[in-house]
Amino acid sequence: MKIAVLLKWVPDLVEELEVDDDGIGIDTDDLKFKLNEFDDHALEEALQIANDGDEVVAIAIDGDGTEKMLYTAIAKGASSGIRLTGGSNSNTANLAAGFATALDGGNYDLILTGVQSVDDLDGQLGPILAANMGLPCVSVVSSLNVSGGVATVTKEYSGGIVAEFEVDLPAVLGIQAARETPRYAPVSKIRQVQQSTDLAEKSVSGSSTSGTIITAMSEPETGGGAKMLDDVEDLIEILKGLGVS
Repeated sequence: MKIAVLLKWVPDLVEELEVDDDGIGIDTDDLKFKLNEFDDHALEEALQIANDGDEVVAIAIDGDGTEKMLYTAIAKGASSGIRLTGGSNSNTANLAAGFATALDGGNYDLILTGVQSVDDLDGQLGPILAANMGLPCVSVVSSLNVSGGVATVTKEYSGGIVAEFEVDLPAVLGIQAARETPRYAPVSKIRQVQQSTDLAEKSVSGSSTSGTIITAMSEPETGGGAKMLDDVEDLIEILKGLGVS
């Protein structure tokens, strides 16, 4: 079985975010980035279901941090890494178009991606990618088993509802949580991989005229603050002053 895992480099939300001078994006000059958390779960799930002889290929659009991300994936257990040049991650539709171009003809049995990423939160990469490739898709997957060319997946819905689906492979799955906590790769092992492994490179030209377009972005408005009340009588007086009887 050949499994593709799609990875994305996203802003670290522990950092203080600022709007850029154009007012339509985040200022990334001094911002730290990291592997999208849900993509890390997708990678872990791929490594969990892979048997001896199976191939797990980590794939990412080229950009700052891409090499580190792919080498780390290999250090965790991926068979190889592919850096895609010429693609765009400006929105989910463009990202899906680039990945679709890269995956075409690769004979992948299973394509895993994180259910969403912190810089879009629309959860549409898997569905759009599947539509581009003419493949079935199940997203918000919390468990996965593969046998005989069929994937049995558990999909989560709001309100605590879950459903089980059987999907013929090849298919695209949006992983919400791996069965195990994503493994840690020591820095020494990542450096060893960097010295002994070459990343494959593939040029993609996938682009889309659809997708989300940001027209303006601003920081949340600052409220007037809060006042702590000593007792209920103070609250009653405030409510009376607002005309509440």
